[in-house]
Amino acid sequence: MAVIRCLLVALALLTAGLAQGAAIEVREFDDPVLEKRYESLTASMRCPTCQNQAINDSDAPVSGDMRDRVYLLLQEGRSDMEIRDHMVQRFGDYILYNPRFEGRTYLLWGLPAALVVAGGILVMLLVRTRRNASVRALSDEERRRLETLINRGEGQ
Repeated sequence: MAVIRCLLVALALLTAGLAQGAAIEVREFDDPVLEKRYESLTASMRCPTCQNQAINDSDAPVSGDMRDRVYLLLQEGRSDMEIRDHMVQRFGDYILYNPRFEGRTYLLWGLPAALVVAGGILVMLLVRTRRNASVRALSDEERRRLETLINRGEGQ
């Protein structure tokens, strides 16, 4: 009974290993620079169906199609910009991890910088306000109360 159970476990592990090995794609590149470009491009594009996953890491069928298209365009001699433009035209701006700087993305690119500037101004105002509050002179009433407390302490 234990032997059969061990054989079933080994068979299950072997089947899982074969299924995992089938998902690995092999791309042949004659030029190592072309291979680096392929890796860079597929890492910079988001899978349209997966939750925030690059197409080089995704097992979704659409990601496989996108990787095939990037490979073919590289083999045709297209530039990285042409490949990105082609993919954006086909799948939309969503696929780019770093969206382009254009009219509709000003807020996306400008908001973080505006928040940093606003935070710096706020910190500067708070520091100035606290510095002015600590340097402020005592009023006549506060000075009398302070002298009364000091004199009480000396009299003991």
